[in-house]
Amino acid sequence: GLSYTWIFNNNALYVQEDSRRFVSQETGNLYIAKVEPSDVGNYTCVVTNSKAEQSVQGPPTPLTLRSDGVMGEYEPKIEVRFPETTYAAKGSSVKLECFALGK
Repeated sequence: GLSYTWIFNNNALYVQEDSRRFVSQETGNLYIAKVEPSDVGNYTCVVTNSKAEQSVQGPPTPLTLRSDGVMGEYEPKIEVRFPETTYAAKGSSVKLECFALGK
């Protein structure tokens, strides 16, 4: 299967998930809540295929803070991208991702 990680500012260390950062293993997206000045920089996605034992690195994506301090407002919503049916073998683990967005 595929796994997703992110590199910050070309550092050999991966972005660590914590209470503000989450990497979706379903989509590969990196979510950062309550962006801080220390989050500014370049983020690079790394996709690893464990079966082929290969990794591919994407182009860097810059994150900057808006100089006007204005944050776009949008209505709260819950993003769910579950398949219509989720199957799991007895004793296996299943991860369902749900995100609450908005201000």
